[in-house]
Amino acid sequence: MPAERRYPLIVFDWDGTLIDSAATIVECIQAAAREMALPVPDEARARHVIGLGLHDSLRHAVPLLPRGQYADFAERYRQQFLAREDTLQLFPGVRALLERLARRGHRLALATGKSRRGLDRALGASGLGGYFVASRCGDETHPKPHPAMLLELLRELGAQAPAALMIGDTSHDLLMARSAGVDALGVTYGAHSAAELRGLAPLECIASVEALARWLETNA
Repeated sequence: MPAERRYPLIVFDWDGTLIDSAATIVECIQAAAREMALPVPDEARARHVIGLGLHDSLRHAVPLLPRGQYADFAERYRQQFLAREDTLQLFPGVRALLERLARRGHRLALATGKSRRGLDRALGASGLGGYFVASRCGDETHPKPHPAMLLELLRELGAQAPAALMIGDTSHDLLMARSAGVDALGVTYGAHSAAELRGLAPLECIASVEALARWLETNA
């Protein structure tokens, strides 16, 4: 019989945590801004909004964009992303990590700022869909850093907050986890810096998928 796990439920972010997409997202935000003749956000500003909901992202990344043009910007961003999507790769070791966690008896879920359509497309292309028992997307409920995604996953799966662990690469992931009463790990190989993540006091900041696998083997 499997040993009892400290975190029977492990919830992952997608972009910048499982798939190496942060730089591409930045490029797409900048390209959409150029198309609309808006001031192009620098890399740090564009990286900061990864994982946020649409309105929060645009308010920060392109503050001069009128609200009436948010849908136009979002469509231009989407087209830029679709043109690059086939080039995105999982971080090395991700598939093996998920396989190992599933074999150990953990239930795995996703909480992502992606749209449902975007996540379904990404899971189909990566072949990872079968590892996850549930997911929440940014267009289905309150987006990060609001705790709704995690709270809804906990209710759906009949899990208690102390038995869940959130893993993400942004301060938005860690703030969401804190508000939901869920422990969190920050991974520093994605969108936000180690300094930003450490400022929110996660259990640990981890610099690679390999190191994440070791931490989970010992602590989860």
